[in-house]
Amino acid sequence: MKNIKNLNIMNSYAEELHEISEKCPPEGFKQAEMILKNYSLAEELGFDRDYVDSSDCLDVFAGNKLLKDSIPIAQGYSGHQFGHFNPQLGDGRAILLGEINKMDIQLKGIGQTPYSRRGDGRSALSPVLREYVISEFMHALKIPTTRSLFALKTNENVLRETVLPGGILTRVAKSHIRIGTFEYARTKNNEVLKTLADYSIDRHYPDLKHTDNKYLSFFAAVCDKQASLISKWMGLGFVHGVMNTDNMTISGETIDYGPCAFMNTYDPKTVFSSIDHNGRYSYQNQPAILIWNLAKFAETLIPLVDEDTDISVKKLTEVLQLAMPSYQEYFYKEFGEKLGLENIDNDNSKIIDDYLKILHSESIDFTLSFRNLAKIVDQSLTIDDSVFNKSKDFPKWYKSWKKEINTVNVSEKINLKNPCFIPRNHLIEDALINAVDGSMKEINLISELLKEPFTEKKGFEKYTLAPSSNEPYITYCGT
Repeated sequence: MKNIKNLNIMNSYAEELHEISEKCPPEGFKQAEMILKNYSLAEELGFDRDYVDSSDCLDVFAGNKLLKDSIPIAQGYSGHQFGHFNPQLGDGRAILLGEINKMDIQLKGIGQTPYSRRGDGRSALSPVLREYVISEFMHALKIPTTRSLFALKTNENVLRETVLPGGILTRVAKSHIRIGTFEYARTKNNEVLKTLADYSIDRHYPDLKHTDNKYLSFFAAVCDKQASLISKWMGLGFVHGVMNTDNMTISGETIDYGPCAFMNTYDPKTVFSSIDHNGRYSYQNQPAILIWNLAKFAETLIPLVDEDTDISVKKLTEVLQLAMPSYQEYFYKEFGEKLGLENIDNDNSKIIDDYLKILHSESIDFTLSFRNLAKIVDQSLTIDDSVFNKSKDFPKWYKSWKKEINTVNVSEKINLKNPCFIPRNHLIEDALINAVDGSMKEINLISELLKEPFTEKKGFEKYTLAPSSNEPYITYCGT
């Protein structure tokens, strides 16, 4: 294990893409304290435990001092937000310290940057803790995501609608390059755009460097990554809530856990965000928004794919038209695995569709349904005692489904694909309220349970259940 002082911090983004970033040393918070530490991620990055527990580590990640050789920057990007283009966004409250082991190390909520506009650049503590817990849960499910290394309480207040305790998140990512980053580069000039594309290919898709048209291949690769990612969201009942182009990475990682939440009862129209009045980013619309965002990404690449604009548009369109079929293939594969189906054909895709219709028509809990199904198969639960007990269509569906599966170990396969613990919205909300009030007990407990989301634990059954109330859950963008 290396001490942090012996680690090489790289600044490739700051050095190669200075036209779309701004040097920006963090302001620092002298009274900050660590309240969540991700020791396993720290070890992956090469930090030894003694360093993580040191005052030196606290000073670095509270923004009071810099890592050796770090060139701190705020990244510029544009974005289509709810369909409307904003050319000048950027890291208004985040600073990239550099890269360690090829991973971005970013401080989120660290203070004002050149992109803050009228904002204070700070974050409330509650959304910091929320992102920490949910991003690490996604990682435990092997869903591509940014990671959370540390959560800090600044012991300084931020003023929103009320006065709130402040927080800082240390976010780790393969990179923070977004579709919006390309939109921003396009507002500069083609040379900046080309530099960003070449950098992105070198960093994330190096095998494409020697293809016939590396920029077209790059677009196809990002389409594939994003199609796979959204299918995994759908399989989890995850509603991202703010699929703006500035929140979609070219690496295919989930980023920005502001207004996200998880469905309880299955309803394709589910939307949580307080500002999504028309359901643009509802659960059922996520695949369509995937394609919309990719179309905006394609527009940025037009000057690179071919000198002839018409030819470039034609080639990019041909690739884009494959994205929805690709997504649908990933979607049925995902749900096929959730239901223990070994092969996906027309009959099996109908079984999946019919299953979701049953969940919808009877307002059945999405997450519990799969775990209950596994118990019905191994006869540890009857249909009458399950979430399907009011469904007239389920017994018929069950017979059809059983004909298509290999019943040997199918319960185990289903349980290995379907978590029993998810960040239930009401439980997370209560835990965050307690944490902000000074008690980290519940957040720590939920974090531990979510590290092993497939493993049932006696005495913790309440953490697998939906709330008894049907009151709508509303989320807000964390600022």
